[in-house]
Amino acid sequence: MILNTQSAIKIAESLLQIKAIKLNPTNPFQWASGWNSPIYCDNRKTLSYPPVRTFIRQQFVEAINERYPNVEIIAGVATGGIALGALVAEAMDLPFAYVRSASKGHGMQNMIEGDIFADQKVVVIEDLISTGGSSLKAVNALREYGCDTLGMVAIFTYGFDVAKRNFEDNKCDLVTLSDYDSMLTAAVSANYVSETDTTSLSEWRKSPSTWTPNK
Repeated sequence: MILNTQSAIKIAESLLQIKAIKLNPTNPFQWASGWNSPIYCDNRKTLSYPPVRTFIRQQFVEAINERYPNVEIIAGVATGGIALGALVAEAMDLPFAYVRSASKGHGMQNMIEGDIFADQKVVVIEDLISTGGSSLKAVNALREYGCDTLGMVAIFTYGFDVAKRNFEDNKCDLVTLSDYDSMLTAAVSANYVSETDTTSLSEWRKSPSTWTPNK
């Protein structure tokens, strides 16, 4: 769910400008899953650009205040959501914790780091949603700990059908500041891609596991 279409396009424009999002429909990137992808997204780059970082933080705060006004603690998903989550928690004067991808192999063997308590109302911060698997793993770790996970807010989503099903199946509300459609709008407006490229990019999102690039 996008709460503000105008800011979603502005964020997409910024991600393209700082090359947090790179597009290459004819010479695609390859994901660890083996999928060919015309897009590469690394939203951690936003941390290096104060104006972009500040705007994204503000949009996170506005989205959380609108959607989850009863939030008591912010939790970031390691690693992309840690710095972002800490910035949001600071702006909202809320406690912060983060969730590892797996339990630490030594010491207390924690998966959740920080002082967080059962029944606390948590909003989870993520940088990117692809299939949703790793993000929902963090959500379920918080639930198993006894937290009331209100939902997740992320910078960007590819909008895959499998991600939508995964969040629905796990009964987790998802809000994203920007999305793939907003990015395509921004990319066309700024002449990052041609009309032919736009068609190819749209086809990839429909079936990323079988998509092949135009030659």
